[in-house]
Amino acid sequence: MIAIIEKLLNEQVKYEALASMQYLAMASWADCNGYNGVADFFYNQSEEERMHMTKLVKFVNERGGRTIIPSLAQPKLEFSGLSELFSTFLNSEETVTQHINEIIYECLKHKDYNVHNFMQWYVTEQLEEEALARTLLDKLNIIGDDKSGVYLFDRDILEINLNKDE
Repeated sequence: MIAIIEKLLNEQVKYEALASMQYLAMASWADCNGYNGVADFFYNQSEEERMHMTKLVKFVNERGGRTIIPSLAQPKLEFSGLSELFSTFLNSEETVTQHINEIIYECLKHKDYNVHNFMQWYVTEQLEEEALARTLLDKLNIIGDDKSGVYLFDRDILEINLNKDE
């Protein structure tokens, strides 16, 4: 495996792990603040990011590389409300996408088409995740401070979890 690409894949393991831990902290915050639907959404997002991380770990190891399991900083634990929570979600997904694009760039530069092919799954996944984050944030911006709107948002986000599992 090309050293620079192995390094970038190891960094991506860290970004996926950071996202997983951040979403777990966000789920916990939502749980403690009575947003059960939002909590379930972020518990699922956390697990999904952990699976993305594991997929990378296995890929690097199978290709003869060496995965370095990172230490992680404490995620953000407190949020002013759902808008900040979902802004954090969007920012996290955009950061992950940026790093995936760096891997793709290096793959093309070094003609590592095997890793490039593997990473296409992540490219597609990130398109979906960013679109979802933007849609949910847009809905929250429309709702504003309307308590009944927030209640319905929290209830309706459960549908997203059900549809993602299909």
